[in-house]
Amino acid sequence: MVASGGVVVGRLHARTAARPRPRASRPAPFPTRPPTRGTSSRALRLRDRDDGTVSIRVLLADDHPVVRRGLAALLDTLPEFEVVGEAEDGEAAVRETQLTQPDVVLMDVRMPGIDGVEATRRIRSAVPDTAVLVLTMYEDDATVFTAMRAGAQGYLLKGAEQEDIADAIRAVARGQAIFGPGIAARLLDHFAHPPAGLADDPFPELTGREKEILELLARGLRTAEIAATLHLSPKTVSNNLTTIFVKLEVTDRTAAVIRARERGLGG
Repeated sequence: MVASGGVVVGRLHARTAARPRPRASRPAPFPTRPPTRGTSSRALRLRDRDDGTVSIRVLLADDHPVVRRGLAALLDTLPEFEVVGEAEDGEAAVRETQLTQPDVVLMDVRMPGIDGVEATRRIRSAVPDTAVLVLTMYEDDATVFTAMRAGAQGYLLKGAEQEDIADAIRAVARGQAIFGPGIAARLLDHFAHPPAGLADDPFPELTGREKEILELLARGLRTAEIAATLHLSPKTVSNNLTTIFVKLEVTDRTAAVIRARERGLGG
């Protein structure tokens, strides 16, 4: 294995040479851009215990209690992990991360309120030394690439083996980027052959849900009407609109509608 700047390079090939029949579910480290300034300090923040082992502090963010309990039970069996908090939605994930300062947030994507992608973006902005590992059932390209742009250091599917989840947490805690094998292969293909229409996305900084809300806003719908159309609460729509205004660098609905219609939305 060759390491450069905290990102593992060639680990997948090294494993293949040593074990001719690797398990297909093993997450694959993915060589990405050099780690940011927070990477080295993150490695230094890992707590050394009296017995010489390293303590990795983990926050669990998932809207299903049974999933959080299962992950907590798994990590409790492994001495180097310490679960420092749980969150049932994106806003709680951001708040608990700021309070507990974990080394890793294990993040679901689809949650009430702000989704896991937006929560990841806010966490990486507010607590840059905390790594985010996405653990979700969604593997579509839009979700994967949006999570990466938001700052996720890893992406696994919920069908991953328990050993692979633990290995992935260890990896991102030390500044490595790691993805499930199917995800890694698609990332390589994506960067080698970027989709022709990718540059045509008028608002790549917005999540899928935020684009849906902006489209309806551009059509002239009010908050309650958008909520009814998308089967959301008015509060959730209002929270998303606030996020949209920040990302588009506008101050109110009128300015957001103008920006959206200039880019072809609301037609």
